[in-house]
Amino acid sequence: MNPYLAPGLIVVVLATVAIGAYGLRFARTTSDFLVASRSVSPSWNAAAISGEYLSAASFLGVAGLILCYGVDMLWYPVGFAAGYLALLLFVAAPLRRSGAFTLPDFCQVRLRSPALRRLATTFVLFIGCLYLLPQLQGAGLTFSTVTGGSYVWGALLVGVVVTANVAFGGMRAITFVQAFQYWLKLTALAVPMIFLILQWQSDGRPAATPPAGAVFPAATTVVVEQDAVLDGGRAVHAGETLTFAAGDPVPHVSTVDAGYGPEWLLPGGELGLFATYSLILATFLGTMGLPHVLVRFYTNPDGASARRTTLVVLGMVGVFYLLPTLYGVLGRIYTPQLLMTGRTDAVVLLLPEAALGGGHLGRLLGALVTAGALAAFLSTSSGLLTSVAGVIFTDVLRSGRNGSIRDFRLATVLAAAVPTGLALYVSDMDVSQVVGLAFAVAASSFCPLLVLGIWWRGLTDVGAIAGLVAGGGAAMAAVLVTVLGPPLTGRAAELIEQPAAWTVPLAFAVMVGGSLLTSRRVPADVGATMLRLHAPESLRT
Repeated sequence: MNPYLAPGLIVVVLATVAIGAYGLRFARTTSDFLVASRSVSPSWNAAAISGEYLSAASFLGVAGLILCYGVDMLWYPVGFAAGYLALLLFVAAPLRRSGAFTLPDFCQVRLRSPALRRLATTFVLFIGCLYLLPQLQGAGLTFSTVTGGSYVWGALLVGVVVTANVAFGGMRAITFVQAFQYWLKLTALAVPMIFLILQWQSDGRPAATPPAGAVFPAATTVVVEQDAVLDGGRAVHAGETLTFAAGDPVPHVSTVDAGYGPEWLLPGGELGLFATYSLILATFLGTMGLPHVLVRFYTNPDGASARRTTLVVLGMVGVFYLLPTLYGVLGRIYTPQLLMTGRTDAVVLLLPEAALGGGHLGRLLGALVTAGALAAFLSTSSGLLTSVAGVIFTDVLRSGRNGSIRDFRLATVLAAAVPTGLALYVSDMDVSQVVGLAFAVAASSFCPLLVLGIWWRGLTDVGAIAGLVAGGGAAMAAVLVTVLGPPLTGRAAELIEQPAAWTVPLAFAVMVGGSLLTSRRVPADVGATMLRLHAPESLRT
């Protein structure tokens, strides 16, 4: 076992707790816990949003997808980053000017509908739990991969640390924590990548997809995960150990779906045209519907600050996403055994030692990457938990904005209980796939609601409810079928596993149609509300 791992992980946990404790000194009121009293500067908020947004799917999942499927998966990092452009153009400033604390709050401000507020609360809880689950799952995967210990302990560690930080410090404390963790994550990927590229140069720049097929760069032992057939016709069984010498070809395993040869470098192999457009829609539009992202814009002092924050985030996130892609490419060369086991999400964790050897440098960089992975789980989980706890606090416990801090802490524990419990029993889901599904639900529910609510005077509560139920409900059903149902094939698999291409237009169409049919229900004060959303603060004071 890497002797630097335990000290590195302990330092990250202690730093997280210490920074959270420092932030606790400034958390005095309910507003501090919910929106940091709307006093976070654009630079601090941008770092905190970036730290929160770059989740397990970004740190581990994107590299794993690139390693496994190749060029087609570049839509994930492109979409994850470009989503902030749509957020900048359509949502950031008006949402801040609304004065809302949560997404259900915005529904109340814009359409004055308690029924819509309750429905929005349901979607916030579903999206938050769906997104929090892969963070805890990724923590369990990291813990078991690098220490050989139990998956359960890794998931529990992150769950307990995050719950304590949010419960005792709220938004004020986690702002400092998430800003620190963005820079830790960027460092944890950037520094090892410098040495990895130098090693690749030293090795003669081996190709990621050599014409003769992938080979093992060094003697490698692979433990078979499940019964399968290798491409030579040899049957292997779960638990069987296979040994390969340096230069041996990497066999294809029947139970692992991966791209090989030239198709890995060409678009259109893994994803068809429909699935590609669906993924683009989900990632481009889903960002503006993610509760834990939107809640951070409530912490800016005004709409102009929210816009500046979004612009800085776009640059910070774009720089970060260059790195997981490189890890996936180099993983084809130095960790091809992951294509046999299917544990491609672990490529970021294993690559430094695989490429640089088991000496002090490889182990130190491996520990640094693992520390960055832990920071990814902690920062994103903190933001998710805060947003879900805020909604439970205001709408489930019905404490309102003037409730006690004790009620907020109870809401935090309740918000953490369900996803943590589920994470203990679900360990084999694809991290990025689950996050992609959360984006699809967000794009099919809150994206249409926010865009139409901010930019169209004619939206009514009936139209909004109908659109949420039609588009968001269809996306939620697709998620449940994908996660819990039997494997699908053919056209049905495309429609269900990547639903955004039909659920997003459905939500927009139903919201517009329902609103036109119920135009008499447009709020009487819609003019004043739209002025509040769009007029700069300087004109209203």
